[in-house]
Amino acid sequence: MCSLLSSQHGALVFTMFSCVLSRAFCQVVGEVNRRSYPTFGPVLRTFTTSSPKCGEASDNASVVTYSQLKTMLSNRDIQLFDVRNPDEYQAGRIPDAVNIPLGNLEESLKLSPERFHQTFEVKAPGKDDDNIVFQCKSGNRSAKALDIARQLGFSRARHYKGGYSEWAEKEGK
Repeated sequence: MCSLLSSQHGALVFTMFSCVLSRAFCQVVGEVNRRSYPTFGPVLRTFTTSSPKCGEASDNASVVTYSQLKTMLSNRDIQLFDVRNPDEYQAGRIPDAVNIPLGNLEESLKLSPERFHQTFEVKAPGKDDDNIVFQCKSGNRSAKALDIARQLGFSRARHYKGGYSEWAEKEGK
């Protein structure tokens, strides 16, 4: 009986210790990432942006609201990418959005700036641009697009969680 309690206690202590170390590691990685050391930043960003537990300081930093989107569009300070299928895009779209279906996004973001411009007739997004926004119908595909972009090094990209559904509702379309 005593050894059973001792082994359960040991397992509990080990689990708690693992959680503390894991959290401490995530905090250190996050701090180093925030300082953006040129040598370690991209490597650490891979770990911190791919894990929701270790990841960014806040989900809100990745999300653009309707009012923020309206401001960005009126200031013409946005690179808006609609990751819906072409038929959805043709049926209704947010002004100035460029259609890159989710299935084509990774290969499109890997294109040279010249080839990207030839294909989509807009300037290619830069990895450090802070005005890249992905949108879809309801925020699910744009969240996946954000993950793809972050894995490719577009660390400041965001997504419009409300999607075209929210846009159309608020715009009365």
